[in-house]
Amino acid sequence: MSEQSDLLIVGGGLNGPALALAAARAGLSSTVIDALPRAELEGARFDGRAYALALASVRLLRAISVWDAVADNSQPMLDIKVSDGRAGEGPSPFFLHFDHAEIEEGPMGHMVEDRYLRRALLEAVEAAPQVTVINEAQVVAQQCGPEGASVTLASGEVLHGRLVVGCDGKRSGTAARAGIRRHGWGYGQTALVCAIAHEKPHEGVAHQFFMPPGPLAILPLPGNRSSIVWSERDATAQAINALPDGDYLAALRPRFGDFLGEITLEGARFTYPLGLSICERFSDWRLARGWGCGAWHAPDRRTGAERRPARRRRPGAGAAGGARPWRGHRRAGRAAPLPGVAPLRHRHAGAGDGHDQQAVLERQSTAACHA
Repeated sequence: MSEQSDLLIVGGGLNGPALALAAARAGLSSTVIDALPRAELEGARFDGRAYALALASVRLLRAISVWDAVADNSQPMLDIKVSDGRAGEGPSPFFLHFDHAEIEEGPMGHMVEDRYLRRALLEAVEAAPQVTVINEAQVVAQQCGPEGASVTLASGEVLHGRLVVGCDGKRSGTAARAGIRRHGWGYGQTALVCAIAHEKPHEGVAHQFFMPPGPLAILPLPGNRSSIVWSERDATAQAINALPDGDYLAALRPRFGDFLGEITLEGARFTYPLGLSICERFSDWRLARGWGCGAWHAPDRRTGAERRPARRRRPGAGAAGGARPWRGHRRAGRAAPLPGVAPLRHRHAGAGDGHDQQAVLERQSTAACHA
């Protein structure tokens, strides 16, 4: 039998390592299991992917001692401008302006490229004695009950722990094995994602331009570069994505405008279908779901507002039965107590009295999976 960890974290992307580092600060040990090889995760080449980190996410990265490793390669978002209009006609004269000078703590957020954030998290978990990382390993089975939890790898090795945490994405094998179903719908939109270089400086301003088919986000990166998230109806997005780079830019330009001068592509291009999908529950016996893996959403294709899953009825429940609105999302960002399991308690050096590790895990896992 292998040595036991407090947490068995399935998924080594961003949320898994962040949770392991947060748990380590509370005295909990973790084993992070990831299917990809380490070399693929720490690639230094820019592929066009970047993240918009809100202030709370930056605070989290500071708390787990990761922020200093990415700060020099981040781009502060000093202002956010929101407008609407039509492609080729320019924005409306009316717009919303959010100024970082109006808040007490720093910029509105930061943009960080995937290659820097992923590498910083990998280096941090390698340096953490409470964290063990297993790469190129696939979980094929799991057992969770009142006495503990275990996962079986494709190699036949069995790992034991106190809690299994699924940070393995929207199509989570962890959730599927626990019988946790998903509900949701597609929005009929696809996001076209890329990075561009531009002639003029962006001055740290993020732009959100709402058009009838969907919004265009222009998010500043270090230097004269920006990350683009461009939403179109599915058929239109598919046709645009099939174009060669020159024609792709020609389709983008009337939507983007000329306020930053000439533009060129940097890195790869990606597409992501947009919709809402949420787990019917976020915990089971000795099992929890990471926040980023449990729900995903996108703005409504007509208004730009987020759809509210609370208006959806439980599957199979008719109006005559007095069905209440589906409320599975309400506490999605808060770890529920595990049914029938007493709080985990663990003493560690310098902690004084025993800590209620379930309460600690609720706070730390909720924060970590928002990064």
